[in-house]
Amino acid sequence: MSTPKPEDHIVALAGGVGGAKLADGLAHLLGDKLTVVVNTGDDFEHLGFHISPDLDTVTYTLGGVANKQQGWGLEGETWAFMEQLARFGGPAWFRLGDRDLATHAYRTERLRGGATLTQVTAELCAALGITSRLLPMSDDPVRTMIHSGERTIAFQEYFVRLACDVPVDAITYSGAERARLNPQLGALPQLQAVIVCPSNPYLSIDPILAVPGVRQWLTSLSIPIIVVSPIVGGAAIKGPAAKIMQELKAPVSAFGVAAHYRGLADGIVIDDCDRALAGEIASLGMAVHVVPTVMRSRDDRVMLAQSCLDLSRTLRNA
Repeated sequence: MSTPKPEDHIVALAGGVGGAKLADGLAHLLGDKLTVVVNTGDDFEHLGFHISPDLDTVTYTLGGVANKQQGWGLEGETWAFMEQLARFGGPAWFRLGDRDLATHAYRTERLRGGATLTQVTAELCAALGITSRLLPMSDDPVRTMIHSGERTIAFQEYFVRLACDVPVDAITYSGAERARLNPQLGALPQLQAVIVCPSNPYLSIDPILAVPGVRQWLTSLSIPIIVVSPIVGGAAIKGPAAKIMQELKAPVSAFGVAAHYRGLADGIVIDDCDRALAGEIASLGMAVHVVPTVMRSRDDRVMLAQSCLDLSRTLRNA
C-alpha cells in the first residue's frame, strides 16, 4: 500500500453520512492537503435558524464528535429543547439537539452579520481542530426540490417529515442557475485528483454539479476524477439512493452509478460483491477498481481512502 506523496492535494465532493466517512478517511491520510466540497442543497431555514445538514455531518465527522451510531448529529446529545418545543405544539419533526443548536445559532448570527457560509464553516472547523479545508459548494442559496406527481416538496420535508415515503418523479435544484461557484476553489494548490465520495448521486452530488461552472472547472483540471459507488450489491448502505434510482428508472447497481457519472468520471471504485459488473462498467470507458467499500470502522475509512488515492495515482501515471 503506497502512502500519499507530500505534494498530493485532493478535492473530494461529499454529502451525507457515506460521504462524511470517506472524507474522514481521506483527512486522516492527507490532513491540510484535502479540500472537501460539500453539498448545500439540503440547507434550509427552520425555527429562525440557517441549518446546513450536510456541512454539519461532514464537520462533526472530521471533528471526531459525530454520533457514531447514526452518523449524523453529535455524540452524547440531549433533547430538552425538542421535548419542550413538542410540549408547546411546535414543529418538532426536524430534531435539533441541545448542543447542535449552538452550531445553528452561531452560523445564523454570523450570516446575519455579513459573514459568508464559507467563512462560518472555516470558523466551526477551526474550533473543532479540523486541518482539512471544508467548503460549501457555493455561498449562494441552492435548494433541492422533490417533484412527486403534482407536488413540489422541499427536500427536508421529503427526507425527514415524509421519511422519503412518496415517489420521486424528478429532482430540481432551485437557485442553482444563479449560484456562483465557491471562489476559493480557484485558489487551490496544484491538484492530483478529484474523489466523488459514496454520497447519494441525486441528492448530494448533483446539487454540487448543478452550480454553473462546476463541471467545467472539474474537467479543466485534467486530473483523474474517481467515483466511489454508494450502491453495494444492489442496495444503498444508508438513505434513499436505491429507491430514487428505481423511481427514476436508473439501474439500481454500481453500473447505474457509473452510468450516472459517465462523461465526468475516469474511474470508479466498487465493492467486492459487485465484481461481476466490472466488465460492463469498463465498457463505459471507466477504469474499475474492486475493493471492500463498506466502512464500519475508522480503519475501513482509511483503507478505502487509500484505495482511491492508489487508483488516482495509477490513472495519472497511465
